[in-house]
Amino acid sequence: MSATPVPRLALTLGDPAGIGPELAVRLLADPANRERAQVLVLAEPEEFAAHCAEAGVEVPLSDTPGPGLVTLVGAGAPVQQVERRKVSTAAGERVMTDLTKALRLYEEGTVDAIMFTPLNKASLHLAGMHEEDELRWFAKQLGFDGVTSELNFVPDLVTSRVTSHIPLSGVAQRINATSVLDAIRLLDDVLKGSGIEAPRLAVCALNPHAGENGQFGREEIEHISPGVKLAQVEGIDASGPFPCDTIFISAKAGNYDGVVTMYHDQGQIAMKLMGFDRGVTVQGGLPVPICTPAHGTAFELVGTGKANLGPSQHAFDLAVALGTRLRRDAAPAA
Repeated sequence: MSATPVPRLALTLGDPAGIGPELAVRLLADPANRERAQVLVLAEPEEFAAHCAEAGVEVPLSDTPGPGLVTLVGAGAPVQQVERRKVSTAAGERVMTDLTKALRLYEEGTVDAIMFTPLNKASLHLAGMHEEDELRWFAKQLGFDGVTSELNFVPDLVTSRVTSHIPLSGVAQRINATSVLDAIRLLDDVLKGSGIEAPRLAVCALNPHAGENGQFGREEIEHISPGVKLAQVEGIDASGPFPCDTIFISAKAGNYDGVVTMYHDQGQIAMKLMGFDRGVTVQGGLPVPICTPAHGTAFELVGTGKANLGPSQHAFDLAVALGTRLRRDAAPAA
């Protein structure tokens, strides 16, 4: 049986006003990274060369995609002048056109995974992205109406969410056995795709002390526990619901590979305390793996050479792993 070819990865430079371009070229300057994927960068030759020069790195290019070399496929639209370190419509438009082109490359069968360096939500809003978040925008662009969840990775732990970018006042209404099961399934599947054969999952409660047998709320009894049981029937190693103020202590100790949370900050506070400078976000549930470092555009670091490459490296690693799985699964049986 022949080995699975390396995955084909579309890489966008993120918000051009921020640290994304620097992170991208520094990532690609590492020959070990280039050997692990066929990387197609959405950039024009002149701007890519300028980013490399500013970062003090060299990245070998090729017109033909292949391991070890990088191929430039052009920006998603004519390059506009963007003021650095500033929120702007132009920056948001560049991001959206590049991401749209990356999605088209996937739909054409040209790439197996997508990675983007940091975006700025304010610029995206100015440019017309009014969905709850990028994940919903991606789903809309792909015409995808299945289950999605933003997944957050730090070394040795991953979270998914039953609800995400909505007001806290609306969280309880969106929690039911099906939505809990969907978040568990998705986390289990992505962890398997990242290389964990039998993920161990914990599920958070919503209420203090996991509801204290109904004294502080009945969501655990009526919705969350039934969702966990449905997952167990499917053979998923899921447990809970556990009080959210203690479950991350156990997870950090290595007892779980993933935690399903009920709302955004329930998991994000813990994850950022454990690994803010190492975090990765995966747009979970979409037909194409999409990964990005879990930090912002850091305008204050633009041009200083001090941006931390760690989260981008971890995002690249995940994109390669998930893209490899997608390509392997799509390959015809020998």
